[in-house]
Order: sequence, then C-alpha cells, then structure tokens
Amino acid sequence: METTEIYNTQDTIDSRDVIARIAELEGAERDEEETAELGLLRGLTKEVGQAEEWEFGLTLIRDTYFEEFAQDVAADIHGIDIMDWPFGAIDWDDAVQSLKQDYTKIDFDGATYYIRG
Repeated sequence: METTEIYNTQDTIDSRDVIARIAELEGAERDEEETAELGLLRGLTKEVGQAEEWEFGLTLIRDTYFEEFAQDVAADIHGIDIMDWPFGAIDWDDAVQSLKQDYTKIDFDGATYYIRG
C-alpha cells in the first residue's frame, strides 16, 4: 500500500502519516526526489523530538492555516456556527495567539507548523 507524499504546503499533517511514509521510503528503492523527501521527514521527526504522542497521532498545523483551525475548534467545542453572536465578534487574531500558547512551534522545510504535545 503506497502512502501519500508529505509536503510543507499541507494545512495539516498527521504524525502517523509521517511514520508510514518514512517506513515506505526506507523499505523501497528511492529516486533522488524520494531520498530528499525521506531526509526532510526524518528532519521533521527530529525537530518534533521525543513527543510521546507522536506514534499515536499528533496533528501539525501550518501557521497560515492556524486561524481557520482555531475557528473549527471553537465551532466543534460549542457546536455553533462561528459567525453567530458572540463568535462573529471575536478578535480571531487575539484568539489565535492565545491558542498558540498551548502549541510548540516547529520548522518543516522552511514552513512553520504548530504541534500540541
């Protein structure tokens, strides 16, 4: 079973997909592009460190997607449309900065991602 390539342009990345892709690339002959991808994914794993939850599934959220992610979290928690009052009046820039305090900033090939853990 072939897994999907992982790029630093994705809004979110699941750590289990990273693990599966590394295993796939390590177990096969690789071309130059796949060898480079393997190096990037190993680097990402090293950047994250020894997060216990890594093998069970952590979500990496791209910086450019974090506001939409925060809005989705608010909608999920409260079961509402975020455009309804009072959520439509929230300063989402401020809310995003507050939420980011619970996340660790990491670099994946020049793109900033946030990971909780």
